[in-house]
Amino acid sequence: MKIIEVNKLPSALALNLGALRSSSKRPGVVEALPEVTYVRPRVVVDAKRVAAYAKVCGFSKAHGVPMLFPHLDAFPLAMMLFGSRRFPFPAMGLVHLANSARLLQRIHVEDVLRIEVRTGELIAHDKGQAFTLHARALRDGEVVWESTWTLLRLGVRQPKGEPYTSQLIDERPLSHQADFYAGASIGRSYGRVSGDINPIHLSALTAKFLGFRKAIAHGMWTKARALATLMPREAVAQAEVVVEFKTPLFLPARASLWAIRSEDSALFEVRNAKGDKPHLRGRVTY
Repeated sequence: MKIIEVNKLPSALALNLGALRSSSKRPGVVEALPEVTYVRPRVVVDAKRVAAYAKVCGFSKAHGVPMLFPHLDAFPLAMMLFGSRRFPFPAMGLVHLANSARLLQRIHVEDVLRIEVRTGELIAHDKGQAFTLHARALRDGEVVWESTWTLLRLGVRQPKGEPYTSQLIDERPLSHQADFYAGASIGRSYGRVSGDINPIHLSALTAKFLGFRKAIAHGMWTKARALATLMPREAVAQAEVVVEFKTPLFLPARASLWAIRSEDSALFEVRNAKGDKPHLRGRVTY
């Protein structure tokens, strides 16, 4: 496993330009992802950034550092990987199929974390080649958070790996819990906080350039927005959430949250305003 230490991040613009330049890649048959880990050895959990993230996603101050916040510090490392020569697929057009995260210990403002992102496995999908990335955050050498991203490169014939299977096969009926509004500017607001300035999220004009009729909400924003409603009203020490992204949430839009809840868990979906079309499906325990 090759380890690449990153002490100074490129700007968000540079990372996205690198992703755009990767469109010239023509990988042919890919038998495995390169074994590589990108590392940020010292990342301080910044209070202002936590507050900005909480505000745009709907968390309260009582939630503390939201459990998905470390994703923001792992994301640039994934972008560096996608833009590098090591990674075989073009970055533009990758589809985020699923995302899981596990909080093992409570994270606090001013904590110093080591952030790692490593390549994972190839997975055969009926629409192309899926693969995983694995991220984690360590504090004083101990893992406090970890995450797996499952992504898809569309149109790859004869994909490698084990067949893709859902982690969320549960047919229990869900009930309407809440509604929320995703404004036309939410992609730009979340993009400023997260560094994910993919043009498909920023405006109708930039999204149309890449084949979408309107801008779409970030999947990780939609996931976080659901958790802001479903999680306890105070900070938690441990939690786990997995979601599968189903259909784009075009902006602006009203969305509805549906769930079946217990004392320490929830099975949930974010649907359209009518409640008949899922944007994502998930399960959270805490």
